[in-house]
Amino acid sequence: MASAGRVALVTGGGAGIGEAVCLRLARDGNAVGVLGQKAANTQAVAQAITDAGGRAVAVQADVSDRAQVDAAVSQVRDTLGPVTILVNNAGIEEFTPFEQIGEAAWDRIMDVNLKGTYHATQAVLPDMISAGWGRIVNLTALGAQIGAANMVHYTASKGGVTAMTRSLAVELGAKGITVNAVAPGFILTPMAQRAIDGDLFPVPYEEIVATYPIPRVGQPEEAAAAIAFFASEDAGYITGQTLGVNGGCCT
Repeated sequence: MASAGRVALVTGGGAGIGEAVCLRLARDGNAVGVLGQKAANTQAVAQAITDAGGRAVAVQADVSDRAQVDAAVSQVRDTLGPVTILVNNAGIEEFTPFEQIGEAAWDRIMDVNLKGTYHATQAVLPDMISAGWGRIVNLTALGAQIGAANMVHYTASKGGVTAMTRSLAVELGAKGITVNAVAPGFILTPMAQRAIDGDLFPVPYEEIVATYPIPRVGQPEEAAAAIAFFASEDAGYITGQTLGVNGGCCT
């Protein structure tokens, strides 16, 4: 499995699954644009890649802001070359009962999780079309498939990402571009840790994962492995798919 020599852009690349994806794609031989809002985090990930002998650049952007995304993509392109692998990983969550979700909170979730995917994809698409080759991997969520209490706005946004994935796959396949999604389950990321620490789940998380066929939380590197496969040459005849990385939950 390889996509070596390509240039990848990973949104939300400064921590959690995004960080693991950046390191994995670099290990596979790709140059990596590490995009995030926190400069210290993205710079640390880029530095880890360059220290290991790879090529990387840290760029800052709020993916909900098209001008910032365009500027970041231009910086990656100027530094590393045309972008032909995109991982739309940036996302935010919030736990709120549906009747208490305010319009501003709803809009912010949609702006980052769904519109951010639109912005980043549209920004790099000319590079992929020009190359006649591209890999787009979107991050959706287990909750978008099975539902999640107190997360209606989050799961709705991720459901939109799933639908967007399938439609883009249909539209772009003839151009040599595949579009797939990975739906993580309970992966131990900083976001998940905040939810654990804040006791935001309906029941203790240990009880949740105890019901899984693989009764444990997942690691970011395990999600990154699935994403790296979709980004590889080996996945050239796979598109429009959503792969669950969830310990077998709800099968």
